[in-house]
Amino acid sequence: MNDVKTKMLEDKLARSGARMTAPRRVLARVLGQSSDHPDVEELHRRAQEIDPGISLATVYRTVRLFEQLGIVERHAFSAGRARYEHGGEEHHDHFVNVRTGEVVEFHAPEIEALQAEIAARHGYRILDHRLVLYVEPLEKKG
Repeated sequence: MNDVKTKMLEDKLARSGARMTAPRRVLARVLGQSSDHPDVEELHRRAQEIDPGISLATVYRTVRLFEQLGIVERHAFSAGRARYEHGGEEHHDHFVNVRTGEVVEFHAPEIEALQAEIAARHGYRILDHRLVLYVEPLEKKG
């Protein structure tokens, strides 16, 4: 359970001026406790464990609002469903395991430096970016 992340999400929602409804509080809690990148259906399943009355339509509307407010980030890693993570965290990139669909976050300062160097070489400064590497496990020899 990550009460700090949940509190940060709730505070961000309150600062936005949006009302803090019970379903929004539940979704903030679910997202705050998530260490993965759930899709809307998985968010709905987790939210229903807390409040069985939350509908899928409510989750879709709430996630859309959270995305507009910068509370969550939407990812379309592959042809599958959009997946979400709480927004505003330190920049990181992602590996997507093409066999399992698992998403792994990583941060590599050397990649960040190389991207900035390449952009500067072409006369640009990076404002934002996303790097997603589609991977498969190395075969074990032996």
